[in-house]
Amino acid sequence: MTLAYLMNTYPVTSGTFIRREIAAIEQAGTPVTRFAVRRWNDTLVDPLDLAEQDKTRYLLSGNAPGLLIAFLAELLTRPHKLARALPTWLGLIRAAKGRIIHHIAYLMQAAALRRETAKAGITHVHCHFCTNATAVAMLSRLMGGPAYSFTVHGPDELIDLPGIGIRPKIENAAAVIAITRYCRGRLTEHVGEAHWGRIHIVHCGLKLDDFPDAAGDPQGSTLVCVGRLCPQKGQVHIPAAVAEVRGRFPDLRVLLIGDGESRAAVEAEVAKHGVGDIVTLAGWRSNAEVRAAIGTGRALLLPSYAEGLPIVIMEAFAMRRPALTTTIAGIPELVDASCGWLIAPGDHDALVAAISDAMAASPERMAAMGAEGRTRVEARHDLAKIAPQLLAAFQITQN
Repeated sequence: MTLAYLMNTYPVTSGTFIRREIAAIEQAGTPVTRFAVRRWNDTLVDPLDLAEQDKTRYLLSGNAPGLLIAFLAELLTRPHKLARALPTWLGLIRAAKGRIIHHIAYLMQAAALRRETAKAGITHVHCHFCTNATAVAMLSRLMGGPAYSFTVHGPDELIDLPGIGIRPKIENAAAVIAITRYCRGRLTEHVGEAHWGRIHIVHCGLKLDDFPDAAGDPQGSTLVCVGRLCPQKGQVHIPAAVAEVRGRFPDLRVLLIGDGESRAAVEAEVAKHGVGDIVTLAGWRSNAEVRAAIGTGRALLLPSYAEGLPIVIMEAFAMRRPALTTTIAGIPELVDASCGWLIAPGDHDALVAAISDAMAASPERMAAMGAEGRTRVEARHDLAKIAPQLLAAFQITQN
């Protein structure tokens, strides 16, 4: 098998898990050719992301004339193959209730991908997220291109699965990877039982060598929140909760790592509740800086409304830090009372109570929770174990 990965936008600051996965697969002995539709417009801050950008071939960014040439070449030299993709392509348009310009672009990208993969001898393409890139890989396959598979994470892609054409994407795929039981359950609702067997649960993971097993100091006073500042992550609720508990825990600090559209709203809440001396908005930081912050913090704080299964929880557990998070999607499959605190999203009183309990917990309790988190990551989310599982799923295409 000759393998390529195709992403919509890559690399991105929040997509470290994809870079790590590719590295683990290559370490297992299978080289990976990187494709992406477009470059990320924001600034990359991690040196490894910058290096990854240099390895990635872009179908659209800086290549609009190339897309047109590739499409016309397919139309003129392989019209019967191109025609095979048209019924499914039209079905995607109907499911999306329009957006025809976008779907014309997907068809052109699929033509370019088929030609690029043919030149490179690629036999399998794997995508992350069941949205645009998977549509391109599917159409490319129908045109005679390589087999494909895709990983489904959530939360956004799970909102309207029929609208993104999930059924044909599963039915034409060699394999589908769901990162949690919750995610697999959502997928099986939208495809016939005959196709359930191709939907595999393979967790996302970490390169544990990057997270040495060191207990550290469980008595830190900083709660660390990592992620894009957006409504789905719920960071806007943190200032009010912190204001309510600061009298009991004068050493409490909260570090928010990330940036995004909710920054102004979070800053307004910080000012409203007078916690500017407690809550710090640090912006995006490199992977090394994120690890250092979590490792010196007391616990991870992630009061999200929508998630798949956050990689940052795995990172915190790898460094023996418990997580304070919410009872959504796949999170309860990893987090429970033995290694963290689970609350309903948007529940102010529960957030206050959980922060208070985390700050008041004894060193022994924090150490025990951290140890349980580390054990779970080692068992379920070690990329050295996950990479062979992915390769085994991909090899279905060769049977």
